[in-house]
Amino acid sequence: MDERYIAAVDLGTSKIAVTVAQINSKGVQMLYYREHPSEGIRNSYVFNPQKAANRVKAALSDAEEELKIKIHQVVTGLPRYEVRQVNARAEFERSDPESSITREEIDFLKNNAIDTYPLPDPKNEIMYGVVAQSFTTEEYLNARESDIEGMVSDTLEGNFKVFVGRKRHSDNVDRIMNQVGVAVARKFFLPEITANAILSDEERENGVALIEIGAGATSVTIYHNDIMRYYSSIPFGGKSITNDIKLECGTSESLAENIKLGYGACMPEKILTLRDKIIQINNRESGSCKQLSVKYLSEVITCRVREIIDACLYKIQESGFGGNLRNGIVLTGGSAVIPNLSTYVKELSGYNIRIGYPSKRFSYVGCPEINDTSAVASVGMVLAAKEDHFLNCLSEPPAMYEEEEPEVAEVAENETEPVFPPFEPDIPDITEGGDEATEGESEEADEEKKRRKAELKEQQEARKRERDAAREAARKEREEQRKKAEEARKKAEEERKNRFKVIWKPIDAITKVVKEFIDDGYDKNNK
Repeated sequence: MDERYIAAVDLGTSKIAVTVAQINSKGVQMLYYREHPSEGIRNSYVFNPQKAANRVKAALSDAEEELKIKIHQVVTGLPRYEVRQVNARAEFERSDPESSITREEIDFLKNNAIDTYPLPDPKNEIMYGVVAQSFTTEEYLNARESDIEGMVSDTLEGNFKVFVGRKRHSDNVDRIMNQVGVAVARKFFLPEITANAILSDEERENGVALIEIGAGATSVTIYHNDIMRYYSSIPFGGKSITNDIKLECGTSESLAENIKLGYGACMPEKILTLRDKIIQINNRESGSCKQLSVKYLSEVITCRVREIIDACLYKIQESGFGGNLRNGIVLTGGSAVIPNLSTYVKELSGYNIRIGYPSKRFSYVGCPEINDTSAVASVGMVLAAKEDHFLNCLSEPPAMYEEEEPEVAEVAENETEPVFPPFEPDIPDITEGGDEATEGESEEADEEKKRRKAELKEQQEARKRERDAAREAARKEREEQRKKAEEARKKAEEERKNRFKVIWKPIDAITKVVKEFIDDGYDKNNK
C-alpha cells in the first residue's frame, strides 16, 4: 500500500482544528492535531467566509511549517445546525422478478437516493446525507438490509431518512477553501462519521443516543438496529455557558472561558472541596477586583447545562426511540468533560451515561491531543477519508477537464523515421594558387545548387505530408475508438437506469402511521 496523507479541517464555533494523518500498510498514524481560535463561524455554520478563511489559512500554514509538507486538498465537515430530516420512499421495478434480489440492486437504490431525491427548494437547500432505514418487497414490510438480499420480488422499495441543510452554508465552506488556496476533497455529514468514530457495534445495535456538546451547537444522534434513526440539533452549547459566566462576572470572553475550564463544575452540592473557595478577578486597567464563589459559579453552569440537557431529552422523546436506548447516552464534544456533567445527566434522564472518546483505531505517538473529546469530529473525518484509496491531500487535485496532449505519430518497432542530413551544397574549391573560376562556370554552379536545394526541399515536404497524413489517420482512428467506447458506456448506463428506474413517492400520513406501528411491533418482538 502506498503511503498517503489525509488533512482534515474542523470548522467549529470556538476553534478551527487541523489534523494530518499518515495512511500506510500499518494503518493510520496521527501526525498532527492543533486547535486555533475561530472567527466568522456561529452555531457551527460559516456566516463570514473572509474572517474564517484568515484563521484557516494561518492554521494550515502552521501545520505545513511543522511537518515540512504542502497541503493541496482537505476534507471538512458540513454544519450541524439548521439540518432537517425528511422521510422518503423510493422504489423501482426489477427487470427479472423471478431472480433473487442482488447486492447490486440494493447498493444502486442506496447510492442513487442522494442524486435523484427531488428537493422542494433546490436553490436554497442541499442534501447533506441519506440513510437507508429499511426495505420493502411485495410480501415483506420494513426488512433490514441484511435480510432483503436474496428475496424474490417484482419491485424493491427503500425507506430513507434524507437530511437537508442550507445551500449557502455549504457554499461558504467552499468559499473559505478557495480563498485559502486548497481544494475540498470531501465534505462529510458529521453526525454519522462522528458516531462511527465513537460508538461500538453493540451500542449501535442495541440502541444509543449520542449527544455532542459543541461550542455553538449541541446535537442528538440516535442509533438503533445498527442504523442511524434520528438526528437533530439545538443552537446552544459550551459557548452559551461561557457567555453566562462572562455576564455574571463582567469579564472578557477569554477570561470567562479560562474560569470555566479551571473551576467550572456541575452540581454545587457535589464539589465539597471547592464550594467554599472564592475566585478573585482583578482588572488591571481600572485597578478594581471582583470576587466569585466557586459554588455560585457551579450554580450558573448547572442552570445552563440543565437547559441544554432538557432540550436534548425532549429531542430523544420526539424521535420515538426513547424506550429503545438499551445502551443509554454517550456524551462527547468539548464540553462533555465538565466535572459532574455525566452524573447530572444520569440524574436528569435515568439512562446509563458514558463519556465518548475517539476509538483507538489509530496510533498517535507524539500527538496525545487527538484523544480529547473535542477531537472526535476530526478523527471521524480521517477514518472516513481513508476509505478512499485514491485520496492523498498532498497531491494536486485532479483537473475537471484534461487537456489533450499533442498527437505523436506512432512508429513500428522495426521501423525508424528517415533522418535527413542538412543540405550542404557543393562549392568549388578555390585554392590560393589555382585557376580562378570563370564567370559562366560560377553561374552554372549557382543554378545547380538552387536546383538540388529545390529537389531536396520538395522531397522533405513530400515526406512531411506523408507523416502528417499518417498522424491524422491515426488520430481519427483513436477518436473513433473513443467515441465508440463512450457510446457503449452511455448505452450500458442507460440500460442500467432503465433496469433500475428509481421512483420517489411521498410518505402520506397513513403510510407513516402503518410504518410506526410495524416498527413498534418489530421492536417488541425482538425484545
